[in-house]
Amino acid sequence: MTWIKTVRMDDDERVKKAIEAQRNLYPIEYATPVHPVNDGETAGIVASHTLIPEALFHAFSTFGTLMSPDLPLTRRQHEMITTLVSVTNRCHY
Repeated sequence: MTWIKTVRMDDDERVKKAIEAQRNLYPIEYATPVHPVNDGETAGIVASHTLIPEALFHAFSTFGTLMSPDLPLTRRQHEMITTLVSVTNRCHY
């Protein structure tokens, strides 16, 4: 849960489009959230960007593009890199 105001997908078409567009960039194996939220909406880190839908799209579409199966890295290599970056940044995501 975030501590700032967030906008639900159903309440703003721009937010809905931004979330759907960035989700479409993720490989199929990332379609199911590891930590789903109660309302089925978006995780707090994503929801915290809903006040600026364009920023939400650009911030999270970057990750989707980097995880593309068209790149020469395997899923294991993707996971190792993202884990190391999170540990280095002391980020629990």
